[in-house]
Amino acid sequence: MNDASLYDLAPALRLALLGIAVAAGPLAWVWLRNKQAAPAQRLGALTLLTLFLTFDLVLFGAFTRLTDSGLGCPDWPGCYGNASPTGALAQIRAEEARLPSGPVTHGKAWVEMIHRYLATGVGVLITTLALATWLQRKRGLPVSPWWPALTFVWVCVQGAFGALTVTMKLFPAIVTLHLLGGMVLLALLAMQAVAYRQAQRGTGPLPVPGGARRWLVAANVLLWVQVALGGWVSTNYAVLACSEFPTCQGSWWPLMDFAQGFELWRELGMTGAGEHIGFAALTAIHYTHRLMAYLVFVVLGVAAWRLRAGPLRATSRWIAALALWQFATGLSNVVLGWPIAAAVARAGGAAVLVVVLTRALRESRALAGRSVPAVAGSEVSA
Repeated sequence: MNDASLYDLAPALRLALLGIAVAAGPLAWVWLRNKQAAPAQRLGALTLLTLFLTFDLVLFGAFTRLTDSGLGCPDWPGCYGNASPTGALAQIRAEEARLPSGPVTHGKAWVEMIHRYLATGVGVLITTLALATWLQRKRGLPVSPWWPALTFVWVCVQGAFGALTVTMKLFPAIVTLHLLGGMVLLALLAMQAVAYRQAQRGTGPLPVPGGARRWLVAANVLLWVQVALGGWVSTNYAVLACSEFPTCQGSWWPLMDFAQGFELWRELGMTGAGEHIGFAALTAIHYTHRLMAYLVFVVLGVAAWRLRAGPLRATSRWIAALALWQFATGLSNVVLGWPIAAAVARAGGAAVLVVVLTRALRESRALAGRSVPAVAGSEVSA
């Protein structure tokens, strides 16, 4: 397709209706289960369900990227100007005949469009949350309406990144920002879910030792850096630059080109000067992510250990288990040649870590001193 047809808004209304249909099921389920509940309880349930479905969307987005389906429909928001690949069957078949191993196939088109349907449905749910929270803001809701409003703005930004991912042909910086945007959505929804949970429990943030909370903050910061590095590895297809562990290419410090590898504004597989990116650059991308993984693993372990005896003891076990999960799936990606199941599992583990650590920060406050007495019934379950 030429650049002029990258954006075809003809199917936008039909896609919006499909998004409403996707969101209708979760909305009806929350309403039926909470018919007699107070508005805060209904909105809390809807926030938690939206968080779960956003996690599913992030996971399916990883599957879309890993199956090379991101350009399964090379225009936006539809597929060759249609609301589904069924209406674009002739164009897809023609493209498959022209490039049998290219990015456009019937299967990839369906993967890409299902991802867009899910994204539209999540957008409808987030829009509903924002509108409902503003309408109920005078009834003493525990969540400021500005949080759902910010989440609505961010899901619009995320939609724009999704469009640019397609129209800019998987531009690595845009795809990485799209990945980070999905994680930000998870964090925003997790913070709101905790606020509703605290209101139902009748407590505020739980006190933890100041040292433990500092480790928790450090784990959060390093996790976001590592998520960005992981996105950069994935979008540049640098996973297989090192196919052994713990060394890389038989060396503890292989030949690497950091300047080329971390040149951010360039096309996929190319340098900013228009040359093909070198293998040493891919190695630098991969190995930087691996070295940061060691640091993140240690900090997560220390944070889990420091939180083990306080009111966040359940969360400490989640953090430890997820750190081990990420180590195992990361190792599997390297030694097994990047199988899709392991890669999706690793992306899912990172998403759960973002939710767990965000909730832990929102659930806790620093307390001077070295120990905190356990509070009955206050344990945080992530």
